[in-house]
Amino acid sequence: MSLKVVSFQFNGFQENTYVIVSPNKNCVVIDPGCYSALEEEALFNFIEDNELNPLALLNTHAHIDHILGNFAVKDRYKIPFYIHKDDLITLHSVKNYATLYGFQNYKESPEPDVFLEHGSEISFEDISFKVFFTPGHAPGHVVFYNEHNKFVINGDVLFNGSFGRVDLPGGDINTLKKSIFETMFKLPEDTIVYCGHGPETTIEQEKKSNYIHQF
Repeated sequence: MSLKVVSFQFNGFQENTYVIVSPNKNCVVIDPGCYSALEEEALFNFIEDNELNPLALLNTHAHIDHILGNFAVKDRYKIPFYIHKDDLITLHSVKNYATLYGFQNYKESPEPDVFLEHGSEISFEDISFKVFFTPGHAPGHVVFYNEHNKFVINGDVLFNGSFGRVDLPGGDINTLKKSIFETMFKLPEDTIVYCGHGPETTIEQEKKSNYIHQF
């Protein structure tokens, strides 16, 4: 089943929000960073103009730029929300610092309905992923891998030529290196890596030239 990956760039952090769309018009929303009314409208209009059927809300991790739209998506579509339990502390802390980043009207994320587990398979009708636990940037970070379509939604683990910062609470360079070398770099080299910020890349490219090799 061929899936389509549609991205939106939202909020001041230029975060990539992803909608995964199946030929049967099912979809899942990953890391909704929409904050303003215009950003919410852009996401909702895409879903509704294309007559899509949202089935789930997934978070790779719960830093503020990736979860600003959790409330709006959950409220509008009443779909289950998935996150790793180790990132609950990250999720709950957002309300304490949102205004410091200029998000005065932050609507607190709902609580998750389902906790993700390393190595588990999650399916939503004709959309499925294997979940890999990839901490280091955030304590409960996960990625969503679709083998058939050869892509991974990897949040802030890998970037094109770089990697996620480790200076935020719960971040650790050695943990992130382990996630990259022992999990991400074990994926097939032709896997497309959709990043939380910036352009996509491939596992092959990052194995050859990613800045992580210098650490």
